[in-house]
Amino acid sequence: MTGAAEVSPFHTPSQRIDAYLSRTLEETDLIANAQKRSFDTGMFLATTGTGRSVVCRDAKETFFSQQEPADSVFYLQSGRAKLSVVTQQGKEATVSLLTTGDFFGEESMSGANPLRSATASAIATCVATRIPRPSMLRVLHDEHEFSDFFMHFILSRGIRTQADLVDHLFNSSERRLARMLLMMAEYGKPGTPETLIPFITQETLAEMIGATRSRVSFFMNRFRTLGYIEYDGRIRVHTSLLNTVLQDEVPREEASGLAPLSPPSNEE
Repeated sequence: MTGAAEVSPFHTPSQRIDAYLSRTLEETDLIANAQKRSFDTGMFLATTGTGRSVVCRDAKETFFSQQEPADSVFYLQSGRAKLSVVTQQGKEATVSLLTTGDFFGEESMSGANPLRSATASAIATCVATRIPRPSMLRVLHDEHEFSDFFMHFILSRGIRTQADLVDHLFNSSERRLARMLLMMAEYGKPGTPETLIPFITQETLAEMIGATRSRVSFFMNRFRTLGYIEYDGRIRVHTSLLNTVLQDEVPREEASGLAPLSPPSNEE
């Protein structure tokens, strides 16, 4: 004698079809969500594929030049670089310092056939990921984790640019130099500061703060005498420089017991 047949909770073909479709949609959503969760922003920015390539540049080599067609965005994996512009009169100025974790070349996202607004060149040996414009647009559209990451960078850069403008408008060249050295040492970023910063010339520092080389040389010697930095080819930045900038005061030579130093005659 056979047992009683199992009773289905769905008594009509229509109910069974609806239940099947519902399960199929749920499984599709689960698969889609799993695929979304599998996207790794760090892996995307560190590897090649879908048009991406990893490029290396030694010091003074360029990633791209001003007025070239802008067709890609770069992500700096390691090293230090800078953005500089040249006026029609031939005057060059460094407008931004790039460190590990920075995007640059994002003007390529601004519209059809954009041109580079600046020249990007390495200060120290750099490794960067080059992302063509179509790939960048696709991942920004499809991957919310990446678009959030990129948006956070753009907002942070805007805040930093505003702070740079305030710095140039209201602070002395001595304070601007101190702030630049602290930024190069990555004070204020998560983790331990890189107190020994990459080699950089006084000419480049002068371009970045809008001062003359002789003025930068005067301040660098003063910072070294005050014990804020060690300076022998490469620069090591001490925490005392950060404390001085936060307190908005560099001691006068007379108050600190130092012999007065004569600043160069060609003031900015």
